[in-house]
Amino acid sequence: MAIHYVLRVFALMAALTIATPSPQSINADLTILMNNDLLGASSPYLDSAVILLSSRSYEDAVAGCEALSEELWSPENARVSIQTNLDYLVYEGKATKDSQFWVASAGNGTRAISASGDLSTVDESLALPALCTQSAPLATAAETDNNTSDWQVSVRSNNEELIGFRDRTSFRFYGVRYAPQPERFTYSELYTGSNTTVDATSFGSECAQGSNTGSEDCFFLNIWTPYLPNPDSGSGNSSLKPVLFWIHGGAFTGGTGSDNTFDGGSLASRADVVVVTINYRLSTLGFLALNDGVTNGNYGIADQITALDWVIANIKDFGGDASRITIFGQSAGAGSVRAMMASPKALGKFAGAIPQSNLGGLYFGTTYSEYYTIQEELEVAGNAILAAANCTNATSQVDCLRELPTFSLLSLGTTTQYIVQDGTYITSDHLQLDGYKAPYKLLMGTMREDAAALIGFPSTSNETAYFSANGWAEPPADLFPIPNGTNQTLDLYNMTSIFQTDAEFRCIDEATVYSGLQNGVWDEVYYYEFERSYQLINFPNYDVCEPPVTADHPNGDPSLPYFKCHSGDLYEVFGNIVFQNLPLRDEYDLPFEQLVVDTWSSFARTFDPNPDPAFLEARGYSNTTQILEQKGDWSPATKGNLTLRALAWPPYQDNFRDLDQCAGIDLPLTYYQ
Repeated sequence: MAIHYVLRVFALMAALTIATPSPQSINADLTILMNNDLLGASSPYLDSAVILLSSRSYEDAVAGCEALSEELWSPENARVSIQTNLDYLVYEGKATKDSQFWVASAGNGTRAISASGDLSTVDESLALPALCTQSAPLATAAETDNNTSDWQVSVRSNNEELIGFRDRTSFRFYGVRYAPQPERFTYSELYTGSNTTVDATSFGSECAQGSNTGSEDCFFLNIWTPYLPNPDSGSGNSSLKPVLFWIHGGAFTGGTGSDNTFDGGSLASRADVVVVTINYRLSTLGFLALNDGVTNGNYGIADQITALDWVIANIKDFGGDASRITIFGQSAGAGSVRAMMASPKALGKFAGAIPQSNLGGLYFGTTYSEYYTIQEELEVAGNAILAAANCTNATSQVDCLRELPTFSLLSLGTTTQYIVQDGTYITSDHLQLDGYKAPYKLLMGTMREDAAALIGFPSTSNETAYFSANGWAEPPADLFPIPNGTNQTLDLYNMTSIFQTDAEFRCIDEATVYSGLQNGVWDEVYYYEFERSYQLINFPNYDVCEPPVTADHPNGDPSLPYFKCHSGDLYEVFGNIVFQNLPLRDEYDLPFEQLVVDTWSSFARTFDPNPDPAFLEARGYSNTTQILEQKGDWSPATKGNLTLRALAWPPYQDNFRDLDQCAGIDLPLTYYQ
């Protein structure tokens, strides 16, 4: 090999190794390509991962790979084909079948592989994209290697050098600050960076919550991406990926975006999207409102919008397309999505919305969709907080509350977690469903028995006693009959789960879709109901929310009856069953999980949950292709056609459900009309 070549490689390597490698220091867009079937370490495609570098000479390709602690991919050393990765580049329009990519040299000279998989010897001076090995270990819920310098990568964003890392599936940036800590009970403002190098390999603190957990300085987000663009490459916006912006649930009193339930690596990798999760203020710190004209509440909602503003301003640096942001969340996260749909401060900042299991209607669910005035919030919780803190008669109630230590405030015995009509972020008592055209597309729905995990299992078979103890009115017996089984308390729980799911989830969500369609707010809504689930470990009522164990199915048989409970969709939406080191219970868990990921991410790409068949073919996602060919597309609900997608295996179309039951408990389809 020529002396000048060796010297050039060493010179380039010296420059690159001074600091953590970045797209700019390598002078390349960086893309992780992988056939991710969601099987984790047991996947036959685990070693299909490669890192794509944008066009360069062979010498620079070698140096670029080495800067990443990798080497040019070698077909001789490969344990699995990378053809699906090449097919996907052709699908994206980034290559033709004749396009060539640098791979490791052989005895007869420098080589390239075509997008069709053909090897040839080519001149080393040609400018070709390069395929590097990708040997970073696979992250799991139990173990993630965020310390090894070989896997670290730097991105310049928001006036900072952020040092993240990669695992096998994606680039990861943890604990990225989106706002400086504001004074307690004031609104967060966008962070403008520190002009320093910042460690983004570890999560930031979660927001202060019960059990003395977290901190008031918690304004962090996390990013998973398959693509890091070089801002100097001129690759343009056409290569940017859709963004899925996740808002965690937890009743507005708990939770964090760093919960590994929401690890975004599987979703980002399989779907080719950028995933963002966020923290936001919780409980009294996030939602207290006073009648002083200044302390107006909704600080947690405002934090979410500040985080969204940060993403809009900076996500391009991580390969994300700010014009294709879909906000999605579950439970209180769905309530947050709904609040953003209602907020004049958020409208226009996102293009898609997916509220999963939004609460509303009666009992516990009411305040997630119906918003108190500040005076009502004071009467329900605020005044009690002031009294417990001995701040009622203070010259400045808010200053008095600011003097309390964090966890003294959160342990007063009374907290508040209510969205209120503050006049800026929320300006009406509920999401308005007429008089405008929504500037976003909508996909939403519930679990079949969402409420089953949220109600206490009865200790009696007496309906009146059970309902009275919980403060519920008994529903019409003809609409909510108690099954006549052998276990009377289970029979009562069964009926109550259906009633509470209607009362706190299904009815208000169906009424929302109905009025929005009737009044032209949306032309179509993709509505769903999960009929298959994988319940979160240690969730309330776990035993009835998981399928029965049988000799043939020691981890549960999902074909048998069980309750499809609140949060039973989360592992599947994020593609994280195996990531969580959980077993696949039957032969359909994996293809169902793949279908859900492919459906949600299709909506993020095109605002239609029906994946492009050509995309599925290019990616090698044959399970999803086969089931959609057999069962057809997901049809949206439209005015005059209230249809939903039953997310079962196999999936199917059905009509909106429990309409008579909803009307019987005064939550009819016309509730908002």
